[in-house]
Amino acid sequence: MMLRRPTVRVLAAATALVALGAATACSDDGTTGADPQRVDVAAAFYPLQFVAERVGGDAVRVTNLTKPGAEPHDLELTPSQVGEVNQAELVIYLKGFQPAVDEAITQSGGDRAFDVAGVQPLLAASAGGHDHEGEGAGQEEHADEEGNGGKDPHLWLDPTRLAGVADQLAERLGKADPEHAADYTARAKTLRAELEKLDADFAAGLKTCQRREIVVSHTAFGYLAERYQLEQVGITGLTPETEPAPQRLAEVAKEAREHGATTIFFETLVSPKVAETIAREVGAKTAVLDPLEGLSADGGGQDYLSVMRTNLQTLRTALSCS
Repeated sequence: MMLRRPTVRVLAAATALVALGAATACSDDGTTGADPQRVDVAAAFYPLQFVAERVGGDAVRVTNLTKPGAEPHDLELTPSQVGEVNQAELVIYLKGFQPAVDEAITQSGGDRAFDVAGVQPLLAASAGGHDHEGEGAGQEEHADEEGNGGKDPHLWLDPTRLAGVADQLAERLGKADPEHAADYTARAKTLRAELEKLDADFAAGLKTCQRREIVVSHTAFGYLAERYQLEQVGITGLTPETEPAPQRLAEVAKEAREHGATTIFFETLVSPKVAETIAREVGAKTAVLDPLEGLSADGGGQDYLSVMRTNLQTLRTALSCS
């Protein structure tokens, strides 16, 4: 998540690249792809896989570097995955979100990479949240820990931003595969219509609610909060694995009481224990609000659109929306 990860993860990626070298040293430039009939696309994590599959259709072969059920922030690439990045004709990723992917792209050539962080300026990590007296120093320290100016990478939680990613991806695919350029553009247009409908449903569904504060396990929902005029209270920052200090737990519990929060949200891919602790403290219940960083291992037949609609219903219940 726009993070400076421990050096060991960068070294792991570098080791994988060295291991791959012997296998690729005698090959061509590695950009022809494994399937001559389709464009080989490597997607760094699920929302990017979703967009690539929807825009690319049967003209692309998409490989997700983050397996279902895995938390994407700490992704470490195997030598075979580094090979997939090296062989892909297009790599769709979000620079700064997964350092191992960044390293593989740096080593294998960035000309085939599509960085979705460049589609629109990213929001600050504090977007969609509260400004409370005395928190400034802590926020500055946290932003420094997050790196890259404390930017929030979770742009896909704003459907209109994801539509912009789809539009630009169609352009990139069209350049890589001019024969199907019109098809990519048409599919991106169809996806944009679906995402704009989702956006309209969120706006209408969250227009009139008794509360507008969402207490979440980590601050992944800044784009959603900014888009639909909600206020995000995060137990931890951009890194879901961070253990919150007792002082932060007390602050969140106090805010939850002040705002009459009835629900503390946790996520599908991380432990709910901290959220459950806050919920017990304030007499609230817990519910899943999915940041859609990845699908669960079983999948359940869901995709980005269905999970987002489940999120909408969860929010409407928790915030007592009419």
